[in-house]
Amino acid sequence: MTSRLDLVERSGGTRPLAGRRVLVTRPQAQAVELVTRLRELGAEPVLCPVIEIAPPEDTGPLDRAIRELERYDWLVFTSVNGVDAFFRRLRELGREPAVRGQVRIAAIGPATAGRLRAYGLAVDLVPGEFVAEAVAAALVERGIAGRRVLLPRAAEARETLPEILRAAGAAVDVVPAYRTLPVEPPPEALERLRAGQVDIVLLTSSSTARNLVAALGHDLSVLERPVAACIGPITAAAAREAGIRVDLVADEYSIPGLLRTVIEALEERMR
Repeated sequence: MTSRLDLVERSGGTRPLAGRRVLVTRPQAQAVELVTRLRELGAEPVLCPVIEIAPPEDTGPLDRAIRELERYDWLVFTSVNGVDAFFRRLRELGREPAVRGQVRIAAIGPATAGRLRAYGLAVDLVPGEFVAEAVAAALVERGIAGRRVLLPRAAEARETLPEILRAAGAAVDVVPAYRTLPVEPPPEALERLRAGQVDIVLLTSSSTARNLVAALGHDLSVLERPVAACIGPITAAAAREAGIRVDLVADEYSIPGLLRTVIEALEERMR
């Protein structure tokens, strides 16, 4: 049985992932663009969603924040999911026009910023590095002391961003806009993984790493063969904590950056 990056012999020119079987752990509703790109690159996507996005158990805090949006100086989004969840609730409450021009908007990265622009909003801040610490640093540099910040995000997110902003003198309201829930992945996807019929595992969030291990019954031997590629250092840290051996970490913390890192690693092995 071949293993890990020794699979490069199956690479194919302008289709650099030709013949690679790539496990996609994203929620099924969000995997379409990634699956399309993988196929364009010659890969065979193996759909194995291990999480799903759900509304918060209690929408009360989010609703109150939306109704009082004019009180805030900054609206900060740390994921595409947060943007979609926020605007879904905004529309349900009939408050969508209230967000336009009334508050400055920060996005953690280009994908999140792109989704905000798709809703017709201008984005005032995108940090050079796509992690919470960089968002916080950029806001602090702008002068955040005394400002009110609304942070609609996952119910189970890290506390790093609000803690840094509060330490810098900001008043931060963190409201759950959505939940990330584990789901049972397709049995055939797990069977292919156990049978050694997956070459690359893409981990796009901390929750995908943790829930993939849980779905495998914590049998980490199954993950010894395929290349484990993480979208960024936070996901990589969570994967290692869950017991996964991390092979690749994207330099640019985005789906295009993740795919580029995988392709570059394969090409490097071919030289």
